[in-house]
Amino acid sequence: MTETLRRGYPGMKSVHDMPAVQDGPPPGGYPAIRFARRIPNTGPSGFTLFAVSAAVMAYGFYKVGEGNLERRALRAETVAMREMLYPVMQAEEDRRWVKEKQKCLENEAKIMKDVPGWEVGKSPYFGKRHWVPPAQPVGAYRELL
Repeated sequence: MTETLRRGYPGMKSVHDMPAVQDGPPPGGYPAIRFARRIPNTGPSGFTLFAVSAAVMAYGFYKVGEGNLERRALRAETVAMREMLYPVMQAEEDRRWVKEKQKCLENEAKIMKDVPGWEVGKSPYFGKRHWVPPAQPVGAYRELL
């Protein structure tokens, strides 16, 4: 078998002249092949994961409840503060409104001084209501309500 296989040279004339040699397993055989799934049992069990997640959620709901109570208390404090300040702000707005009304009456007297029979401050409308309060409460402080 060590002879070269070239045409015209002595040696084998066909592949069929070669002796049949077959590969076989090594002595003692091949080692066993692991084909089964052998996943190591690491980590917590499903029940443990469920219990831990339930505890975390319960703690989270507890903290949300505490936050709701605190926010409700702060809101009540804000509302109480605004209720206490409302009369002061209303008085300031009334003072401002009276000053503005006085300026308007002076301006009206100046503008209409040449019109005969004109009465300053008299409503041009015919009705029983003489004074109508401003439509918007507390003027500039309306955002606080």
